[in-house]
Amino acid sequence: MRRWLVVLLVALFVAGCTSSSPAPVVTSAPPAPTPAGATLFGAHWDWNRYERFTPFLRKLSGSATYHELSWCDIEPEQGKPDWSAVDQVAQRSRALGITLHLKIRTGVCWATGGTAQHVRGQAGKTESAMPRDLATYKSFVDSVVRRYAPYGVTEYAIENEVNAPQYWAGSPADYTTLVTAAAEAIRAADPKALVVDSGISSVAYGWGVADRLLRAGQDAEAVRAYNAYFQRRVGTRGKQIPAVSSPADLRAALTVAQNARNLEYLAATEKLLDGKVVDVRQVHFYEHWSAVPDLLGYLSAQTPAGTPVEAWEVGQFWRDGDADAASRSAEMVKAVAQLAAGGVREVIWLPLAYNPDNRQGSEVRYGLLDPDGKERTAGQMLAGLASLAQGATAEPVRDKGLTGAAFRRGSETALVVWASAGPVTVPGAAGLTSGAVGGAPSASGAVEVAADPVVLKARRPPADIISSARQGG
Repeated sequence: MRRWLVVLLVALFVAGCTSSSPAPVVTSAPPAPTPAGATLFGAHWDWNRYERFTPFLRKLSGSATYHELSWCDIEPEQGKPDWSAVDQVAQRSRALGITLHLKIRTGVCWATGGTAQHVRGQAGKTESAMPRDLATYKSFVDSVVRRYAPYGVTEYAIENEVNAPQYWAGSPADYTTLVTAAAEAIRAADPKALVVDSGISSVAYGWGVADRLLRAGQDAEAVRAYNAYFQRRVGTRGKQIPAVSSPADLRAALTVAQNARNLEYLAATEKLLDGKVVDVRQVHFYEHWSAVPDLLGYLSAQTPAGTPVEAWEVGQFWRDGDADAASRSAEMVKAVAQLAAGGVREVIWLPLAYNPDNRQGSEVRYGLLDPDGKERTAGQMLAGLASLAQGATAEPVRDKGLTGAAFRRGSETALVVWASAGPVTVPGAAGLTSGAVGGAPSASGAVEVAADPVVLKARRPPADIISSARQGG
């Protein structure tokens, strides 16, 4: 304990030396470390509605979230930084027992020069641009890391979705230069810290999936994967995501400027991963759950072995979606369970709650909570998954007509599974319990698993639980 206090006081002293505002004193204990092979299920939320969400967020204690900060917002006038807003986020996250990650963006201001071309939302967020002086930028990054390391922040993403012009005004080469400089500053300030890429957009990953298959000569598979991935996107962005029925259609779509840009930034990101400039791959995914296997295949092929993969943004894009709450909640479970089973070590759902004041005027991305913080079925299910996964390792289930994830903690196994093609009956056995995801399990005889996910628990390995399962009900 005494050693921890000494380290903390030294960190606070250093942080005070790199900022014009005093560093806050951290008193709460850090979140417990995540066991190797475990998956954290968390969420990202609007801090302006924090009080409404607190009861639910306490259920996610032990998970992770992220917060985006901008150099231009913190230091709109050179030499006069105001850290108060980020300090509050760090304090509240730690009090909830939720590990905080930070996205460090530049924005557009004195530090970068020029005028913003993209202004978004009520907060007036802009794209980021290259700093005028990299030494000054590295000093700012150093200040961020030294200030928030005492809160337990160890992961720092550089920028956000740089494949999109509304987020990044530079080139892939500029981004590479920026990340390299930031990585040097982060590691110098905290040798234990991890550098994370910007998180290429969900749409760009879809193009990466299709392009990789085309390059491998798997034309028919590329068309299938494209249509599975973008089944809810076709036509939502004009020529960028067109209807595709042949490899020729797909190759033509890849020549669209934004789609070509997406591939350029995926390649730049992967080069940074290959060179170990970046430690963690950040994934964004908002598509139909059936596309998760194609995404995992891409990540396996394009990510250096041993590199951690974290999904900081996972959600459900569905413009004018008309499915009921039960269906949308089941889709959420299928998406996040497959990601966990595929080795993604953090899955952060976005948004936590529907915001009726969003610019689309409708719920394009599905929330776990109502605007007032009331839990939806999806929220109950994610909290249930978070509980099952805490301290457990995850592995895929694809056998006997069942698909899903197995969470193993010691001798205990919790299967989150659904039938992939017609009902499957799992015979009753001593100690076997079953129930809805997020619900209370109960002892039962034979369990019929259909299209909706269920939880099966027993003190046996996954294969033993389903060894006698049979298709056909």
